Amino acid sequence: MNKNAGDIQSLTRMNQLYEKLLNEVDVGIHVINEKGKTIIYNKKMMEIEAMASEDVLDKNLLDVFMFRESQNSTLVKALKTGKTTKNIKQTYFNNKGKEITTINHSFPIKEEGRITGAIEIAKDVTQLERVMKENMLNKQNGKITFDTIIGRSQLMETVVDEAKRATRTSSSVLVVGETGTGKELFAQSIHNGSNRSRAPFISQNCAAIPDGLMESLLFGTKKGAFTGAVDRPGLFEQADGGTLLLDEINSLEPSLQAKLLRVIQDKSIRRVGDTKDKEVDVRIIATINEDPLDAVANNRLRKDLYYRLSVVTLFIPPLRERKEDILLLTQAFIDKYSTLFNMDVKGISEGVKTLLQQHNWPGNVRELEHTIEGTMNLIMGEDVITIQNLPGRFRSRYQAEEEPLVQGDEGDLSESNQTLHEKMTKVEKMYIQRVLKNNGHNITRAAKILGISRQSLQYRLKKFGL
Repeated sequence: MNKNAGDIQSLTRMNQLYEKLLNEVDVGIHVINEKGKTIIYNKKMMEIEAMASEDVLDKNLLDVFMFRESQNSTLVKALKTGKTTKNIKQTYFNNKGKEITTINHSFPIKEEGRITGAIEIAKDVTQLERVMKENMLNKQNGKITFDTIIGRSQLMETVVDEAKRATRTSSSVLVVGETGTGKELFAQSIHNGSNRSRAPFISQNCAAIPDGLMESLLFGTKKGAFTGAVDRPGLFEQADGGTLLLDEINSLEPSLQAKLLRVIQDKSIRRVGDTKDKEVDVRIIATINEDPLDAVANNRLRKDLYYRLSVVTLFIPPLRERKEDILLLTQAFIDKYSTLFNMDVKGISEGVKTLLQQHNWPGNVRELEHTIEGTMNLIMGEDVITIQNLPGRFRSRYQAEEEPLVQGDEGDLSESNQTLHEKMTKVEKMYIQRVLKNNGHNITRAAKILGISRQSLQYRLKKFGL
């Protein structure tokens, strides 16, 4: 083999090695020449920008990507000014309009004192930026704090005081409470009251994701871990520096509970398919909707994980144990939906107060809110909620307790010369008459309260000659 052939073969091997190296590194690399055309574009950069190489190579950078008016391309800036910039965040759009956010290190290529191109090394923070924006939007729309939590009962004041103390540290917190008691409100309040409040707060319901996907969602994936897998950060990496809320932790399968325990102990995670660990600084708040000791006894929660999570344990009382808060919550929901629906409802009647306080509220605060929202949908111009405005399940359940069906009807019960059908027909007629009268003979409104269609009510009106 002559020298020239050996040199060519050596250069070919070096070029192959160089291409392999470019495509294996975990950062995006984009190089342009002195005319602004792309000459190098590695696989990681394709993933970050969701672009194919043929859409970018040999094309002018500014013809492919769109940048905000207030922010020029850091790569083009390095080409034009000859200056190096480090750790600059940049948000721009690919040719399909997808928003991309990267942290860039950009510097010029110089040959004999002349700028002949520029190189950019980029780290993808698109997903983290989205989480941060959502977090900021949540804050702008009404940051959840302890002042947001409604309740003057002794039970609530005690648990709020305990939760406030938990804001001083980064210890794990286990929030115990029935469905609908407001466990996430406490989790967000702890986060927003802590020194992590400027970092992400990320919430994930463990029962909402199939077991097979939960591991990659929590810990992220390494490219090649399985078919179609790409380098993607998990929730722990996205919440780095902040708080991760794991809702319904007892729904997490035992093997993942073991991995979660290791993350809490080691403060590091390993992406699915990766061989390296990454340090993370995340506070864990977990919720459970049953007695945690029962969950441990029935193998729904690992004992070691329970002890690790329950450094601080908050027990949120159900609404039936703090009934003195029902009227406060009711008024808050009335004010909320009056504003939302552009209505002017001031409050509730004495009869409604009695009914709401009699109810056991198995769905807790969430059930109460849905009840008030449903009631507001039935109101037709009234400024005070009455029994007739309540959803059908309340009216049918409590109507007999609130007042006799028909005045003087008790004497009729002694009549023994009527068949059951005759008596029921009489009662039906009198009840329809009363509902019509109470609603100004408005057929549509009366039909809603009776829980029947307008056509069905009209049929009965004709039947009874009303």
